[in-house]
Amino acid sequence: MKEEGVSLLYSIQDLSHVGVFEILSHLPRLKRILSNIKHEVERRKPEAAVLIDSPDFNLRLVKSIKKLGIPVLYYISPTVWAWRKGRLKTIKKYVDKMLLIFPFEAKIYQQAGIPAEYVGHPLLERMNLSLSREEFYQKYHLSPDKKTICLLPGSRQSEIKYHMPILTPAVQKIEEEWGIQHVLPLAENLDVEYLSSFLPPDQAHTNILTEDRLEGMAYSDLILSSCGTANLEAALLGVPFIAYYRISPLTYSLGIPFVRTRTYSIVNILAGSKIIPELIQKRFTSDNIVNETRNILQSEQTRARMKEQFQKIRGTLGERKASQNAAKELEKLLFLNYS
Repeated sequence: MKEEGVSLLYSIQDLSHVGVFEILSHLPRLKRILSNIKHEVERRKPEAAVLIDSPDFNLRLVKSIKKLGIPVLYYISPTVWAWRKGRLKTIKKYVDKMLLIFPFEAKIYQQAGIPAEYVGHPLLERMNLSLSREEFYQKYHLSPDKKTICLLPGSRQSEIKYHMPILTPAVQKIEEEWGIQHVLPLAENLDVEYLSSFLPPDQAHTNILTEDRLEGMAYSDLILSSCGTANLEAALLGVPFIAYYRISPLTYSLGIPFVRTRTYSIVNILAGSKIIPELIQKRFTSDNIVNETRNILQSEQTRARMKEQFQKIRGTLGERKASQNAAKELEKLLFLNYS
């Protein structure tokens, strides 16, 4: 958005916190951001509001926006199908239309009587590779004769804090057993020094990528990915992966009663079955990472079965161009507001 000329009041990183207690320490700053944005909305009087994801923040902001008579389009639904279904009441009261990125969400909104439209998934527009495998391996001095693992520990500092201490020894064991090489794409909002503090002193064998993220995923034999959008990226690229996630034990125990799904990776949810391993909380250990890696790398049948399911998921998302469709929905909303 910044590249397209949008005036940013704050960066999305300012809202990137996970867990009840992790957020508490940032609460005064988050309240200040919310107050400042409300003030700017009142001052600028926009023709419409397009809220994107970030439900904990946006579902508070939307109440103030709606009071000013500003029409609201919400792009990317909160995961009401997984937990906190009560958010549908707020959405119904304050959002003019919800734009959905998963086909199965349409039924939920229809039953709730909320105007919604499946516009397609934005990832489908972004899965373009700029380098060939050979070019990528040459650029990062990788050996074409070795297996490659891609590490995706998350895009937030809290995720790095909980994931890297488990991943680092696991990767060391995998390296000893398989002689593999690995790459670690760095999320845009993470600092290299912070990430490096979780790596062994000798980092000569670690390729931290500050660009070519998709190539790093696409040209790997296996991806070790925290739960999130990266899981769907891996599936769309057709690369086998292991999903994992860990938060503070207290936050996890408080949230469990509200979770409505038995699987956590969006890929397993879309498939309707457990097609990729999930290592959540206590199951996320170095030994389990090593064992699951061994199972996948040793079995061509397992890898082929995953790839077959990934193709099916790709088919369910269709060919809709999410960004163009979202823009068209905004145009409709503006037209209705002036007619």
